[in-house]
Amino acid sequence: MDGRIDPIIDFENVSFKYRAQQEPTLKDINLKIYPGEKILIAGQSGSGKSTLAHCLNALIPCSFTGDMSGTLRVDGQEPSKLGVFGMSKIVGTVLQDTDGQFIALTVAEDIAFALENENTPQKDMYEKVDSVASKLELTDLLGNAPGELSGGQKQRVSLGGVLACNVKVLLFDEPLANLDPATGKRTIVLIDELLKKEDLTVIIIEHRLEDVLHKDVDRVVLMDGGRIIADKTPDELLCSNLLIENGIREPLYIAALKAAGAKITPDTKPQHIETMNVEPYKETVQKWYHHMPVHRGVNTGETLLSVEGLNFSYDGKKQILSDVSFNIKRGEMVALVGKNGAGKSTLASLICGFNKPDKGVIRLEGNDISSLSIKERGERIGYVMQSPNQMISKPMIMEEVGLGLAVRGVPHSEVEYRAKEILKICGLYPFRNWPVSALSFGQKKRVSIASILIMNPDILILDEPTAGQDYMHYTEIMEFLVNIRKTLPVTIVMITHDMHLMLEYTDRTLVLTDGKLLMDAAPSEVLTDQEVCDRAYLKRTSLYDLALKCGIDDPSEFAARFIDHDRKNRVAKIDE
Repeated sequence: MDGRIDPIIDFENVSFKYRAQQEPTLKDINLKIYPGEKILIAGQSGSGKSTLAHCLNALIPCSFTGDMSGTLRVDGQEPSKLGVFGMSKIVGTVLQDTDGQFIALTVAEDIAFALENENTPQKDMYEKVDSVASKLELTDLLGNAPGELSGGQKQRVSLGGVLACNVKVLLFDEPLANLDPATGKRTIVLIDELLKKEDLTVIIIEHRLEDVLHKDVDRVVLMDGGRIIADKTPDELLCSNLLIENGIREPLYIAALKAAGAKITPDTKPQHIETMNVEPYKETVQKWYHHMPVHRGVNTGETLLSVEGLNFSYDGKKQILSDVSFNIKRGEMVALVGKNGAGKSTLASLICGFNKPDKGVIRLEGNDISSLSIKERGERIGYVMQSPNQMISKPMIMEEVGLGLAVRGVPHSEVEYRAKEILKICGLYPFRNWPVSALSFGQKKRVSIASILIMNPDILILDEPTAGQDYMHYTEIMEFLVNIRKTLPVTIVMITHDMHLMLEYTDRTLVLTDGKLLMDAAPSEVLTDQEVCDRAYLKRTSLYDLALKCGIDDPSEFAARFIDHDRKNRVAKIDE
């Protein structure tokens, strides 16, 4: 960047310590971001990313108090002096939880909210709302309630609300966490288009690095322990081992190239697999592929759950599920995938008995379970919601884990014994006398799973078990589930948008699209089928592109062999 241009964001020796903490969360931050740049901020949970963001929009020090030193200027202003309202005219923040950002009853009113607060003349307000809606493809939705929209549409409405203020900086906090892969990809394309057309600077905080790098990023700022440990171009960063050393998941094609022994160099432009020059690495990858053992699917037992000809509609008009049939075998780990609104959660609710199908049969071990109550099904089929806070109702861990047995009249001594045993299996025994509120998000997730497992269910259904978690916590929860499956044993079904999870951990994938079962196959087969990925809003794995560019004619087998190799290595490291 030309040194004569003043940075729009300038951190000089900035440190910050929250009032309730002993150690600073930000330590000596020096960072210059120039007008028109797109910056990705990456780092594990707790690395200081969100605190850095709070400094930019003046939530620090105005809402989160503490000790701050150093100098921060945004567009020549000091956020601490302008305050949250003043900074909102310069920095527009789009939150991970878009529902928490909605204020009005319609999309048009929500976009206009800030303009109304500033007494903008009505004619100007209408023009501005129409202009923003046109840019974000929201014109046909202006009369809709924001809560009725899909995840991607909600995000565009949140974005519209800040664009209406003519902000100079757009700050995205985990914009992809709750989106299906294709909608996430479109979000990244939209951000890129806005950056090129408008006078904007963009900062993205995100765990899904490969998805953000779908479009060019100027620099990646890597944080750890409250410090900036790297500030590099994507091409430079991907050639190093800094990402994996600091708990960030590398793009799959990069991880596969490195596993094959390739020494990646910046001149081959590794930021995008589509345009990367893989010629120097082709022979290395081919040798590695032919040397790797053939992928063998997991041998599982008899059919445990059978779904036959399931139809369901909430209102008697619009079919949510139409003639859905599949079997799940004992001991399998199965992914249930598809775009937002495809019917995944509805299918889970029918299996658990929260709703009754209009047509079709659900069998468990060959027996029709339509006559079983929700309580009776709950003893055989456990359901774990995405947020543990929605499930936890008792203050203490032992009480929460034993609740299901206690309400069924099981004697207290047996409840306590079984709770302790399940806490040992879940790695929570040392915390048995702790209040739930003292646990981390990941530990709370384990408590919510333990409270289901104590019932000895045959099947565990998990809704987005890894949403919004960094690579370390993702690996932790998934290896925990793998261990649970071996120990108990239990059959696991996961509703997920995470294509990495599906590839790395599941034996089979059920793809739902518009209420129909589109595909039932191995994950590597699903994610190397472009037509299925397009129809189901999935994202074809970059391992497919790498395989083809390296002259390997079976991309599905290449993906499967790499995933086998990668899992084996990571499990070995965890065991160390």
